[in-house]
Amino acid sequence: MDTEALKKSLLKKFQEVTADRLQKIQLGVLDLEKETADQAAEDVARELHTMKGEARMLGLAAIGQLAHAAEDVLRAEREGKTATEVATDVLLRACDVLSDLNEDLSGANTGNPASEEMVRMLAEVSGQTPPAIPGARPVAPSPAPPPAPVAAPVVAPAAFAAPPAPVAAPPTQAPVAEPGAHAAAAAHHPAAAHGRDEEAPSAAKSAVADRSIRVNVEVLDALGLLAGDLLVESARGRLRSSETEALFERFSRLGDRFLRLAEEIDISNEVREQLDRVESDLHMLRDDAFRFVRRNDDGINTLHGNLAKMADHVAEARLVPLSTVFDAFPRAVREMSRTQGKEVDLVIENADIGVDRSMLGDVRDALVHLLRNSVDHGVESPDTRQQLGKPLNGRIRIRVRVDGDMLHIEVEDDGRGIDPERLRQAAISKRLINAVQAAALSEREAIELIFRPGFSTRDQVSELSGRGVGMDVVKRKVETLGGSVGVSSRIGRGSTITLRLPQSLALMKVLLVRLGDDVYGMPAADVEAVMRVKPDDRLEIFGTLAVRHRGKPTALVALGPLLGLNGGNRFDKPPAVVVRHGEDHAALVVDGFVDEREVAVKPCGGEFLKAAPFIAGTAALEDGRIAVLLHVPDIMAEVRRMARPVTQAPAAKRLRVLLVDDSPIARATEGALVKALGHSVEEAQDGEEAYVKVQNNTYDLILTDVQMPKLDGFSLARRLKSTPAVARIPVIILSSLASPEDKRRGLDAGADAYLVKGELGVEVLAQAIDRLT
Repeated sequence: MDTEALKKSLLKKFQEVTADRLQKIQLGVLDLEKETADQAAEDVARELHTMKGEARMLGLAAIGQLAHAAEDVLRAEREGKTATEVATDVLLRACDVLSDLNEDLSGANTGNPASEEMVRMLAEVSGQTPPAIPGARPVAPSPAPPPAPVAAPVVAPAAFAAPPAPVAAPPTQAPVAEPGAHAAAAAHHPAAAHGRDEEAPSAAKSAVADRSIRVNVEVLDALGLLAGDLLVESARGRLRSSETEALFERFSRLGDRFLRLAEEIDISNEVREQLDRVESDLHMLRDDAFRFVRRNDDGINTLHGNLAKMADHVAEARLVPLSTVFDAFPRAVREMSRTQGKEVDLVIENADIGVDRSMLGDVRDALVHLLRNSVDHGVESPDTRQQLGKPLNGRIRIRVRVDGDMLHIEVEDDGRGIDPERLRQAAISKRLINAVQAAALSEREAIELIFRPGFSTRDQVSELSGRGVGMDVVKRKVETLGGSVGVSSRIGRGSTITLRLPQSLALMKVLLVRLGDDVYGMPAADVEAVMRVKPDDRLEIFGTLAVRHRGKPTALVALGPLLGLNGGNRFDKPPAVVVRHGEDHAALVVDGFVDEREVAVKPCGGEFLKAAPFIAGTAALEDGRIAVLLHVPDIMAEVRRMARPVTQAPAAKRLRVLLVDDSPIARATEGALVKALGHSVEEAQDGEEAYVKVQNNTYDLILTDVQMPKLDGFSLARRLKSTPAVARIPVIILSSLASPEDKRRGLDAGADAYLVKGELGVEVLAQAIDRLT
């Protein structure tokens, strides 16, 4: 057997296992400061002892010595000879040095200056004299005074170094087995990890067989594409099977016609006998054809089912547990928070859920930005938290869950929350928007300013923030993957950022629609409903066509013209797809529905498609056509741009407006119009409720409908004008009643203006408000 090849194989295996083991050690070291310290110390000791034995067995003396010195520090901490905080800091730094040695094993035998200095530091903390590494320079005892607490690294982002390459296997599989029986023995006998046994494990013992293997990601990518192509090909086989069955049926009908024709012709007995034999052969052929079609259909269906299972297994094999990147976060959050004088606990739930390997880097980058923001902008200082009656330690929680084909990752903190008004002012000061645009933003739109490139609420740049690069990167990365980002916040209580992503990119369930003769696909996860747009459901809001969907106005857009294609609405009741992206919805009019199915998504080929907007990829169909897959976030951004009302010059002041209407849709549309002019809006559902509100609050303007229960608009106007305390408040009637008689009744009731809803627009309302205020 080739001894050199065996050694290389064992060293490679050691690197892989040690990288995973160092992650476990770091997590355990961080737990030394928590209530589970005893169990954490035992786990760390066992991992260190196993690493030491494996390193010495393979001749990696420097790693063995470092692990041994770390064991001494851990023992000193357990015996109370070393402060827990000091031990935690120095052990984490030792993990960094061990990681460097593990990545480049060339210096793992004789050591290097960094490892020698780390051994010396560990010895000082534990009160031990470091042993010499065979073949290395002697390490002289340090004459330094008793150890002081070890400071955490200043630059926190370094803690987010890329994790070791994960095992590309389903998260449900067993972890990679450790080489050597010494590892197995230490795992089964935790007490041995606390002893001083320095004997190298016997190399004669056989290793436990692995239950998982490491596979090149490119191989999995190729398998995923192949599985998708085979699924399409099997679908084509089913289509060909149906065509074959149809051909046999045509032959059968032709034979029947031939036999009927022969019965009508006067022929000799000899010819009749021949026809009888032909008839018998036709019946036998028909039976054989029927049996063939049935067997062929069964075979094709079985093949298609097996290929579908294979595609699912390939997609599952591409999944790796999120813990692959999450395991580095607790230490990173600890170091970032300490550089700011804060104490922040990180809680992670369901980190064993898998995600597509190709997405891992982008998910990690997005979460790094979110954690930085939570530590820097979200969680308050201990003094501030004490004044607010909050626990001194802040808390960040990462929750993961799966909803169908989509992955939801929530990052929640219990900090100060997001103040929309502060965001408006920050955006104005950085000249991202002007004062008029800021005033027109709703609360949700103001919060979404954090996704603008260059936006930051910090005036000075720090190590963690202030550069205006962060949340826009998160949004861009997530949307590139076909996902969306949502934000919710309560001032003084905290914020939650939700990432919604596809769990796998190998296969995607899509809704196929038709535009002309071409087929387009939309991710099924972005589709909320399909519908037929009835004329009665249509309405116009500020010049933008909309449709009522589940009681709310939803922008109605012809998908063909939006994509730059010919055509549009050619039906009285056109089909439409209601899509959702974050909190936004739109009804996209199409020419027809094709099907819903799983497809293998391929990147756009050719420069034309790569440069085309709104396109995410392509997928082959069984009939030979190529479906173009649409990028819903880009489509929704264009829909928002088309539907946004034009803001006018600001009024003399920001008015407090009371809007009175019994229709929720009318209140929503009219309220948006008032907000677009920079005013704040409160609502009442009828005249009676409005009159009560006026008694208890101060308003600058009242907009009211006419036809309402309890107290209509005319009666409300009369009551307001007859009440001295509120008689000076301008009242504008907004009504669908457009006759001159109705307008006269409104003005006679005391209304200061009468506007017809069908003629209502930003400019008309702005002129009326300017005139009255």
